[in-house]
Amino acid sequence: MKGTKRLWWGLVLLMLISPLGLILPEVFKSGPAWGEWRLGEIEKMLGFIPEGLKKVTDLWSAPVPDYNLKTLEGRGLAKSSLGYILSAGLGVGVIVLATLLLGKILSKKNHNEP
Repeated sequence: MKGTKRLWWGLVLLMLISPLGLILPEVFKSGPAWGEWRLGEIEKMLGFIPEGLKKVTDLWSAPVPDYNLKTLEGRGLAKSSLGYILSAGLGVGVIVLATLLLGKILSKKNHNEP
């Protein structure tokens, strides 16, 4: 049980510090967080947009775009940080739920085998 408690506290800590990717670029005026560039930013850095990226750019739409809720977007760093934390909580919740469901399915499967 002690290890599980540490895991949960570790996840909570990671969720709480998730806004660092938003806060640090703002503090240091360095532009967007590394790897979170929009197509226009990539084109500015490289001088072009790679063909492969153009093909897949509309393939997937994130459930929570920019890790933020629409109601908190553009309303200051504190509210955007809250959106990041809520997004992290949602992501952890989905993963925990999927893991629990998969565990139930696999344990039923193993119990039914002779």
